[in-house]
Amino acid sequence: RVQLTESGGGSVQAGGGLRLSCAASGLTLRINCMGWFRQVPGKAREVVARISTGDGPAYYADSVKGRFTISRDTVDYTVTLQMDSLKLEDTAMYFCAARQNAYCDSLYSRNEDWFQYWGHGTQVTVSS
Repeated sequence: RVQLTESGGGSVQAGGGLRLSCAASGLTLRINCMGWFRQVPGKAREVVARISTGDGPAYYADSVKGRFTISRDTVDYTVTLQMDSLKLEDTAMYFCAARQNAYCDSLYSRNEDWFQYWGHGTQVTVSS
């Protein structure tokens, strides 16, 4: 089993930045893809970014391209989401997700159902 622990959420003014981290523990050896999703009340969870734990590109939602950067540490299965130029609409609960035995280049990796493990979430609030 895999456990995911997020950290780094908080409140920031529009235009500012925040850094989220997610540490995986447990049976991490078979994790091949990790990502970040976000959700606001009343809406479906949406993918923000994802990255393979080995070599491979990162994938971003159009809404965050050029502002967010996802990175990985292949030794301890940690992924970081650097969020810059934050906008009011980035306010959400952010969730870390992980998938074993499949890579992020799968067409299905945009879907929350494709991921097997989830963190409890960390709140990001952007104010004007």
